Amino acid sequence: MSHYPEYLYPWQSSPPAPPLPPQPAPAHPDIPGHHGDLRKLRSAYRRLRRVATLTALGYFTLFLVLSAFAPGLMGGELPGGLNTGLLLGLCQLPVTLVAIAVYERSARRRVDPLAEHLRRQGRTGRTGRPV
Repeated sequence: MSHYPEYLYPWQSSPPAPPLPPQPAPAHPDIPGHHGDLRKLRSAYRRLRRVATLTALGYFTLFLVLSAFAPGLMGGELPGGLNTGLLLGLCQLPVTLVAIAVYERSARRRVDPLAEHLRRQGRTGRTGRPV
């Protein structure tokens, strides 16, 4: 009985597949996604997120640390019947709102123009004409 390799039983192993040929490098390295502008956009957006997050969470962390390790300072009386801890807690909302406002302003001034530039570049392609 002759052996036909295309007819295999489930317990028999098939021959290994031939290796795939290496993929060629992209012909146009200046297409969107491989450009330095995309790297600039990512770093600008990353910096924006970090500043906004560290501002809001930094203030909250400072409030928690002072509450835990400086109860005398946080319990100090202020004019109007408030103590320092309550005043710092009430200031948390304005600090968060300022962080949001700075985030939006910075996004409009730095990140959005870069994103729009990349969007236009992607629409026009390499030739400079709309696709």
